[in-house]
Amino acid sequence: MKKIEAIIKPFKLDEVKDALHELGLQGITVIEAKGFGRQKGHTELYRGAEYIVDFLPKMKIEVVCPDEMAERAVEAITNAARTGRIGDGKIFIIPVEDAVRIRTGERGGDAI
Repeated sequence: MKKIEAIIKPFKLDEVKDALHELGLQGITVIEAKGFGRQKGHTELYRGAEYIVDFLPKMKIEVVCPDEMAERAVEAITNAARTGRIGDGKIFIIPVEDAVRIRTGERGGDAI
């Protein structure tokens, strides 16, 4: 199994969710996050004072899938989240040793 963590722009969330759903991946976790990479934030003017906004809003999506679906899931996320501009995000693929469904005690692939 693989855990895929994707950090994307907030307005791309619905497109990414739909792309994963089309693959048959139903269970995803979404976390509101703030951060920056190369874009390093920007400055804004508020009531005449200039201040730096260095943490930009992002969404972090986590999904666990079988090994054979991981590459298709990464491809779907990439295609759905891409705008071609700086700050599109990152995807991390992490091996998962085991999973347990709390309600039934199922383990491994049956738990996801």
